[in-house]
Amino acid sequence: MVESVQVLRPREVPLGGPRAMTVRRTLPSRERSFVGAWCFADHYGPDDVSVSGGMDVAPHPHCGLATVSWLFSGEVEHRDSLGTVAAVRPGEVNLMTAGRGISHSEVSTDSTTVLHGAQLWVVLPSGSAGVEPRFEHHVPSALSPAPGVEARVFVGSLWGSTSPVRVETALLGAEVVLAPGATVEVPVPEGFELGVLVDTGEVTVEGVAVSSASLAGLERRSGADGGVALPAGAGGARVLLLGGEPFREEVVMWWNFVGRSHDEVAAAREEWESGAAGGPAGAFGRVEGYEGAVARIPAPALPGVRLRPRGNRPSAPDAGPVVEAPPLS
Repeated sequence: MVESVQVLRPREVPLGGPRAMTVRRTLPSRERSFVGAWCFADHYGPDDVSVSGGMDVAPHPHCGLATVSWLFSGEVEHRDSLGTVAAVRPGEVNLMTAGRGISHSEVSTDSTTVLHGAQLWVVLPSGSAGVEPRFEHHVPSALSPAPGVEARVFVGSLWGSTSPVRVETALLGAEVVLAPGATVEVPVPEGFELGVLVDTGEVTVEGVAVSSASLAGLERRSGADGGVALPAGAGGARVLLLGGEPFREEVVMWWNFVGRSHDEVAAAREEWESGAAGGPAGAFGRVEGYEGAVARIPAPALPGVRLRPRGNRPSAPDAGPVVEAPPLS
């Protein structure tokens, strides 16, 4: 059975760069660092681009993680140091595995009038943290797992649909749209954790009402495999399902880097900063073709204390913030 439902409320943070946009962040939080290996969830919009200015995130680095971009409306152009130029649109997924190191930019296109979506991260296990970087794009087919329900599986497998994008741990990512009063049964393998991020409307998760922008985390199940029923409220709902096997490693997660120690993250920061002012590109490479107010986003200064690895829950009352500097994208 599901042992408990933990509802994480979002906090508003600026997505960095000179043209900052406000996002709602549910992962990581003080209460929970991961759902499976999902370690970061930003939810934004719907934003009127004529008012907000849209998204313009200059080149910045990543390592030790994978980014997953999913839109509900609008279009975003992705450029990275592998030479990739690719757009992501509603119902499509961009998955960038940073591995040993990559840099990228993200800019909403001129055709975008309303920008609305989610930016997600996956922490890579230690055995895969240094893999060669890669980029994948996929357009999942729509399916109907229940009356009044439409779903798209963008990571992993669910309801007979499997995404071809490669991940380093057992994961699930899917968008589910429910008509008013509709219910869908989500099969959850034994040992999986499941997160339900509500975009619009309201759903009930194991008797707990979860409203827009909140994330419900279901604790790992015991016994036989079973399902979780998600009934929508009177106005219907759209949710993202984020699941996976529990991530049992401890990591240091700071700015856009994931490592296993303070020294590893400090070295990644130094590597990125060494590429400033036309210096050697280093492990993160260079993003070609980006045109913005700044050529790259500099890394913030490290805090005056050593960063400590942590697992899924900070257990000590003095454990400090989960992320000592806000990630960008």
